[in-house]
Amino acid sequence: MSSATRMASLAVLISLVCATLASGTAGVRVELTRIHSGPGVPASQFVRGALHRDMLRHNARRLAASDAGTVSAPTGINSSILGEYMMALAIGTPPVWYPAIVDTGSELIWTQCAPCSDQCFNQSTPLYSPSSSTTFGVLPCGSPLSMCAVAPAPAGCSCPYNSYNQTYGTGWTAGVQGTETFTFGSSPADQTLGVPNIAFGGSVSLVSQLGAGMFSYCLTPFQDANSTSTLLLGPSASLDGITGVGSTPFVASPATALDNYYYYLNLTGISLGTTALSIPPDAFTLNANGSGGLIIDSGTTFTALVDSAYQQVRAAVVSLVTLHTTADGLAATGLDLCFALPSPTSAPPDMPSMTLHFDGADMVLPPDSYMITYTDNSLWCLAMQNQTDGEVSTLGNYQQQNMHILYDVGQEILSFAPAKCSML
Repeated sequence: MSSATRMASLAVLISLVCATLASGTAGVRVELTRIHSGPGVPASQFVRGALHRDMLRHNARRLAASDAGTVSAPTGINSSILGEYMMALAIGTPPVWYPAIVDTGSELIWTQCAPCSDQCFNQSTPLYSPSSSTTFGVLPCGSPLSMCAVAPAPAGCSCPYNSYNQTYGTGWTAGVQGTETFTFGSSPADQTLGVPNIAFGGSVSLVSQLGAGMFSYCLTPFQDANSTSTLLLGPSASLDGITGVGSTPFVASPATALDNYYYYLNLTGISLGTTALSIPPDAFTLNANGSGGLIIDSGTTFTALVDSAYQQVRAAVVSLVTLHTTADGLAATGLDLCFALPSPTSAPPDMPSMTLHFDGADMVLPPDSYMITYTDNSLWCLAMQNQTDGEVSTLGNYQQQNMHILYDVGQEILSFAPAKCSML
């Protein structure tokens, strides 16, 4: 729980949320909404905001894996153009509802608390008040869910008061670790009973401790501002009876990996249409020293590939498109490869699907899941970015749109199938 923060209303790790279903709940369905740009904000500016946040997340991972020390980042980013997926959950007794960021690339649950110093930001919902909840408790320093119990303990953790200070790519949060009752679900029919004793401000995933649980989500298209996406928790998360399901095992992260709660996958290659790209075989290898690898992350918007892979993808797209590339795209959107459309109403040319070859399964991306159109300035761009070779690559949520994705944490398997997510 945070008394001084510089991020959005509430950050939630899905795997931590999922573990609360061990209380016996049959399953929960939660609607997800994407933060879209406000009135009058062009799509290109919306994308620049998402890319800026992605860049800060990548920089935070890079610095965390180095000896650079504390990660710092600018603050005051306009969260209305970040493109995150949000869910609703209630904290405390009586329950107070908050919007929460659904993020598989983070493991800390926190929100701003009252009383709050002048370092807090304005939010549309009331500040969480521990003194107003009958179920709040301070998390003991000896609890395995405490940040102070992690060996070696984080530099920002201190006992006996179990306070913490954690830095992100987009800011930081500081406060006291506690326990609370959480309620999940989009409607009264779907809501769980209050689940007690959830670590609030702790940093150890309950799912990893319980060795059980599953969740799935289906994300509606990036520029669809009208439909809601779906998050399914527990037994209700299933791909049974769905055709075209592919499954790939999670890759165990070495002790030296950037964070052992990331969901690493073994990406073995990429094809555009029927052409396999000449990507070095070790481009996405997770090394014993913790470098490299590829993670799937619902909190990152655009996929980031190491440069040796990205340049192959970029060149393959250029070879198939007869439109002129334009340097205006980089300034307008922040994306490296953009083509000029004849007019805002022009349809982009036909493109083949892109296939991500995972260990044991292929994820097929239609053109709309790797290219993006901006009618406000007649641009058509590759919706990916590059990373320095040797760093972690990320499969972002733009490439996961209209895909039903199941995380079987107990079996350590990721499964996925194409879907029309607005109909789920």
